[in-house]
Amino acid sequence: MRTAGTKLMLFALLLLAGFNLRAQETQKVFLSGTGSDHTVNWQFYCTEGRNSGKWTTIPVPSNWELQGFGKYNYGLDKDSLKGREKGLYKHEFTVPAAWQGKAVNIVFDGSMTDTEVKLNGKSVGPIHQGSFYRFKYDITNLLNYGKTNLLEVTVAKYSANASVNNAERKADFWVFGGIFRPVFLEAFPKAHVKAVAIDAKASGVFNAQLKLASVKAGSVTGQVYTLDGKKFGPGFSAGVKAGDTTIKISGNITSPKLWSPEFPNLYNVVFTLNQGGKVTHTVKQRFGFRTVELRVHDGIYVNNVKIKFKGVNRHSFWPTTGRALNKTQSIADVKMIKDMNMNAVRMSHYPPDEHFLDACDSLGLFVLDELTGWHGNYDNEVGAKLVHEMIEKDVNHPAIVVWDNGNEGGFNLNLDHLFGDLDPQRRPLIHPWTIYNGTNTQHYINYDYGTATNFHGHDVTFPTEFLHGLYDGGLGAGLDDFWELMWHTPLSAGGFLWVFADEAVVRTDKNGELDSDGDHGPDGIVGPYHEKEGSYNAIKEIWCPVRLEPREMTPKFDGKLRLENRYFFTNLKQCTFSYKLIKLSDAFHKVAADAKSGAIASPDVAPGQNGYLQMALPAGWQNYDVLYMTAYGPDKRELYTWSWPITGHDAITARMVTKAGSNKPTIKETDSLYKVSANGIELEFKRASGVLASVKNAKGNIPFNNGPVLAEGGDKTGFQRLKYRYDGDNVIVEGEFEKKANAAQMQWTIYPSGWVELSMRYWPVGEEGNLMGISFSYPEKDVKGVTYMGDGPYRVWKNRMKGVTLNVWDKTYNNTITGQGMVQYPEFKGYYSNLYWMKLNTTGQPVTIVCDNRDVFMRLFTPANPKKTYNTAPAFPSGDISFMNGITPIGTKSQKPEKLGTQGFPNKYFDYYRDINMALNITLYFDFSGK
Repeated sequence: MRTAGTKLMLFALLLLAGFNLRAQETQKVFLSGTGSDHTVNWQFYCTEGRNSGKWTTIPVPSNWELQGFGKYNYGLDKDSLKGREKGLYKHEFTVPAAWQGKAVNIVFDGSMTDTEVKLNGKSVGPIHQGSFYRFKYDITNLLNYGKTNLLEVTVAKYSANASVNNAERKADFWVFGGIFRPVFLEAFPKAHVKAVAIDAKASGVFNAQLKLASVKAGSVTGQVYTLDGKKFGPGFSAGVKAGDTTIKISGNITSPKLWSPEFPNLYNVVFTLNQGGKVTHTVKQRFGFRTVELRVHDGIYVNNVKIKFKGVNRHSFWPTTGRALNKTQSIADVKMIKDMNMNAVRMSHYPPDEHFLDACDSLGLFVLDELTGWHGNYDNEVGAKLVHEMIEKDVNHPAIVVWDNGNEGGFNLNLDHLFGDLDPQRRPLIHPWTIYNGTNTQHYINYDYGTATNFHGHDVTFPTEFLHGLYDGGLGAGLDDFWELMWHTPLSAGGFLWVFADEAVVRTDKNGELDSDGDHGPDGIVGPYHEKEGSYNAIKEIWCPVRLEPREMTPKFDGKLRLENRYFFTNLKQCTFSYKLIKLSDAFHKVAADAKSGAIASPDVAPGQNGYLQMALPAGWQNYDVLYMTAYGPDKRELYTWSWPITGHDAITARMVTKAGSNKPTIKETDSLYKVSANGIELEFKRASGVLASVKNAKGNIPFNNGPVLAEGGDKTGFQRLKYRYDGDNVIVEGEFEKKANAAQMQWTIYPSGWVELSMRYWPVGEEGNLMGISFSYPEKDVKGVTYMGDGPYRVWKNRMKGVTLNVWDKTYNNTITGQGMVQYPEFKGYYSNLYWMKLNTTGQPVTIVCDNRDVFMRLFTPANPKKTYNTAPAFPSGDISFMNGITPIGTKSQKPEKLGTQGFPNKYFDYYRDINMALNITLYFDFSGK
């Protein structure tokens, strides 16, 4: 039996063993907070601008502008002496006395820009220049162990090195000052592993390069583990000689699970430094097995599969904290990017936080990691140091598949060799915006561009920016055409959209105003706080790896859908599918909503192949209004939900419209008007044009009038005269037009119930035009919102028709200018596709309009525009409420819509004989009862 003393001694030995085990590992202690959501206050003094000239405190990490100090700078602004403030930091800390005899570094993950560090009054090393890079100093001999230490840091926002300013400050992004990423201490045994660079191939061949410090003769062993701690494969080892500073260690793993965005399989490897028969230091590193190859005149391959990159550019940015971020935000960003069915992200234009790359590894995104340079580049000395720092920090992330040396001319060619020298994986290197190393990454190319270049060339086409999403333009608009071209062009490796999120910063010097620096920052798929804009779901559908063949839901539909598998590593049998049948309520709640759902068997369709999805729909499915089908990926994430109408417009119209009544309508004639009364509704039509002049019921006037007016050529309709007649109990008021005129028919039918029908037939002006439809007037100030059945909830453009769903939507009025200031999404004003009916909700009486035609767009007023619109302000018809057969496309900051593909072309319609049966047709029913 063990005595109490024996137990106490055993407990002490266990504690000592635990301490020794921890002593063999690298110990990390934060001096700052770990991110923007967890900060530590340091003493702070700003030399210029707001709140300068006094000692106070500031949270670290942070950017000082967002904390009320200094001056805001957008990179394209001309530098001035007043924008060159410095920040002086002080912070006291202690380290354990037990650290005596260890090697200790102080590490900065990111500080803008020139950073001078002192410890206990002494310099720790040369000033660091360059903002987005991890740098460290050995402070072993400067520490007071077991006592208080004083850290002093001076950060100059404006660098003393002109090339650093050219690369970082004169770029098209916000320039923020301060220590914006964490600061921490790392402590090692004197003999230790300084750094690890892994090359783990898809074949299972494993190689690693280790940097060593102060080692004696011994060995390094390695063992791969699964993430849950189980050994995976045999261990491996390499001998170490006294004084070695680098070694290479190799192994071979049989049948590892490979890393890809679709299956982000990860492992840990533990390296153990052994000396004198004892374990001196252990290092654990997460990694993935995968192989990246650029095959010239062919493509970019990952794990022997040719890849099409569906990517977006991303800044490290948040409106209230600038470039100071946190792990939660990084995970949320990666999830949003993957939710849009993207498989790649480009770091623009600097290396990101460690936690963002960790999230890309674990959730699955290809990454292009970039050395900063935007038209300007680092010089040889500073640039070489920063390349070393970037690659040493980021090299082991399997998500990183390409290195970028600068952006848009910001290349220092003398640094190119370093990427291959320092990266044992020898990942492809590109120069974004140019032709280099077998890749053509030119930016903002047109859809049909040149001969022997881009999609018609011989290099791998890989535009690192190809649609510039200013305001609501680009991104989802134009993407469908571009992506189909990319998908079917063998030399295309896909491309990257500009940009993930609007860069609008909270101006603490302007009462919290959101500032995007005019037209420089509002380029995102999502807003500054990651509000989803209209392109979000369009991209989600276009880039969905399950591609459905278009089809109609006819009564004889057998439940079979033809599809294509556009995954690269996933069989569709690894996905799940479901359907839902919905019966929608109408504006008058005559029909109760109803739904029925079920699972769908997953088809066996290999990547790149076509197949069929077979739904077992229940009997009577034809009695529902809409069929929805949802696909989920292997990770159970929704890929997309499609919708198909089952009930036609004619049936919905018959369901809603009542024509019969107890009394015939009456009509009176004046010199200028026809006045019609029916069931308490009073209508006036202008005899000179046939348009509706006024509407009134027992409750008062309804200001819906001045229509129909043709969206184009409204003053050239060829109108001759207005006449009326009775057709049974109905009154018909109709216009006569000249032969070959733009208008062919305008017929109003007033029913005894008080419902009013308008049948309009017309031809466009010429063979092409942007606007095809009819308009009415209604005072915008009186509108509270709209309830409608149609596609939504987002508006559409001619070249951004995807990403919307058929349903009944209830939208509240807003006057949002996309990307400008405080916004409300989805926007209210604009075009909405596939209208069945709408109910205009107003401060007065509602107006309900039923559409009895397929493919008619509802137009709600005209969106306001910012000062500079470039190609992002499409034409709108006159009037306020329109019903359109054809609408306008939208362009990007740098491209007109017709340069983005065929969907951006003007509407074309030609009928040489002017056959009235071939004319464009819109049939509407109006309820002015105020119900």
